Amino acid sequence: MTKYVERASLRVANELATFIESEALPGLPIDAEGFWRGVSELIETLAPENIALLAKRERLQRRIDEWWDERKSDAFSPEDYQAFLREIGYLVDEPAPFEIGTSNVDDELACLAGPQLVVPVLNARYALNAANARWGSLYDAFYGTDAIARTGDEKPGYDPARGAKVITKAKAFLDGAVPLVDGSHADVSQYAVKDGKLTPAIKEAAAFVGYDGAADAPTAIVLKHNGLHIVINVDRNHPIGKDDKAGVADVTMEAALSTIVDLEDSVAAVDAEDKTTAYRNWLGLMKGDLTARFEKGGKPVERGLETDRTFTAPNGGALSLKGRSLLLVRNVGHLMTNSAVLSGDKEAPEGILDAIFTSLIAMHDLNPTSGAANSKAGSIYIVKPKMHGPEECAFTNKLFDAVEDLLGLERHTVKVGVMDEERRTSANLAACIEAVKDRIVFINTGFLDRTGDEMHTSMRAGAMIRKNEMKSTDWIAAYEARNVAIGLHCGFSGKAQIGKGMWAAPDRMADMLEQKIGHPKTGANTAWVPSPTAAVLHAMHYHQLDVFARQQDVAKEPIPGLDKLLTIPLAKGTNWSAQEIRDELDNNAQGILGYVVRWIDHGVGCSKVPDISDVGLMEDRATLRISSQHMANWLLHGVCTESQIDEAFQRMAEKVDGQNESDASYTPMAPGFDGVAYRAARALVFEGVAQPNGYTEPLLHKYRLQAKAH
Repeated sequence: MTKYVERASLRVANELATFIESEALPGLPIDAEGFWRGVSELIETLAPENIALLAKRERLQRRIDEWWDERKSDAFSPEDYQAFLREIGYLVDEPAPFEIGTSNVDDELACLAGPQLVVPVLNARYALNAANARWGSLYDAFYGTDAIARTGDEKPGYDPARGAKVITKAKAFLDGAVPLVDGSHADVSQYAVKDGKLTPAIKEAAAFVGYDGAADAPTAIVLKHNGLHIVINVDRNHPIGKDDKAGVADVTMEAALSTIVDLEDSVAAVDAEDKTTAYRNWLGLMKGDLTARFEKGGKPVERGLETDRTFTAPNGGALSLKGRSLLLVRNVGHLMTNSAVLSGDKEAPEGILDAIFTSLIAMHDLNPTSGAANSKAGSIYIVKPKMHGPEECAFTNKLFDAVEDLLGLERHTVKVGVMDEERRTSANLAACIEAVKDRIVFINTGFLDRTGDEMHTSMRAGAMIRKNEMKSTDWIAAYEARNVAIGLHCGFSGKAQIGKGMWAAPDRMADMLEQKIGHPKTGANTAWVPSPTAAVLHAMHYHQLDVFARQQDVAKEPIPGLDKLLTIPLAKGTNWSAQEIRDELDNNAQGILGYVVRWIDHGVGCSKVPDISDVGLMEDRATLRISSQHMANWLLHGVCTESQIDEAFQRMAEKVDGQNESDASYTPMAPGFDGVAYRAARALVFEGVAQPNGYTEPLLHKYRLQAKAH
């Protein structure tokens, strides 16, 4: 049972109160008594508005459900549908043209283009890896992945033949990004600096920005292209460098410019214990003293945060480059409450708690006492997910105003990233941006949650197409295009970040290199990748294309209209074969079970989970929302029966058990099919239609708490 202490008119879980008062508040100009009094007043003022916004979501969904129930067998026009959505307030009028007024934004978000990581805050080691992924080895990224195809005859350990391919490919990259005046980087026998210039000379002399070591025998050459740095590391005593003409031991890439430290979809945080761990890790990142201890190769290792890197500039001065990603923190959305804080007899809205506590903690970065600052511009960056329409964005703006007042921060110190991942937000994106126009720094398309909301919003319209067909629908193409176009028309270029979604297959880097160039081609200046290694490889795309030049072209194009965006992905018929239905159910059930069993039994909110074909995919609550809503939709419309779904779950439970048989901590679901995780997975489908907006959090939290209580 959670133990509580009285703070102002609140009951605060003892472990959270102790953490705030003994770890988070010390060093800040805020006294504990005044802080808790302000927290209490803020919750008392804003919680009712939060609740009212959630009630409006439910009212809108009921109206939409009723509209479809009246028209199931009738023809309808897109014009009628849009008129109805405007009548009920789902669609709002477009605002007059405006530009965002955000100021004090770090370059990583405003005027640079490069990869972005998302990392679960509950895992300190992963958080450190992501924060330190500002820099990464191109040689390692090529060697350790399928970015260079493997042959069947490679030697164990280091294979020289594969190593030679890596070096060839890396130097070909240098030839493309920072070409020499004459010849290739592969032909260089000596890099040197003379009179502030690099020899051999590069075509764009300004691309040489620094070096390390002696000018006539540098150990590092720092080059800059499209805003990103590349370091050629020289060491003739290194196992690789000793056999290289120029002594090149590695090529280091500036990679993950920014990282979202996640308290939301990638974590399983259901109570005060989990939330306190999350806030403590965020505090370690903001104070710069987070460490993680673990074993690697049988030896103990302690990992901490990287420091900034210092080089000699061409003019002999100092060149300092940031050593780690710019960190943003993703709070939870408006939906959930958490027992960590009770106001009266009710749990406090978790999104309000996150806004208060993550901002409080980030104040340690605004005036750092040691180490490098996260935000040189003096801002706090909060990504806010799962907002539905401009009213909810306006509420977030009001919440952040109140947090700034509580903490004594200047207005708009707390910036916001708006996840464009719900249908009502993407359909009203310009109005959503206007609601936070003076603090917005980020918009991002969230294809996965957007797909889940697409299905739930139109749940009663009819049976949806098969899941894998969603990516080729009209609405998703319009969604991706509108996101960039609206952001640029609102003045994001040079002020804020426009992002694209995750590459979900961390073992398929060759495919990523081929396909993910599409994200910068849209004009987006960041896109999500699943690992530091993937960040290094994706960074190559931002050298191939000048994103900000591309944005100038995209900004001249008209914003796509709503017609395609609101085209519902309904199946033209439901005459799938019995095998096709079985395959679809199995695919969904396997994905649900493979993810849920880790969430419920082990509290793992995001991991590489084998799919039905044993391909490892990054799964989180957004992918779960799609699979569960898809099965619920087919059940509702009679495409399948309850018994067919149960048969699929039982078949796939045995498969998931087999995929996890080497994990000693794993509890098999078969043959009993009655464990907490299995029951949670079934509930996500059989109760899916009734879940608020199709979200999985309410049921996951319910069953995770049951598992923790045992």
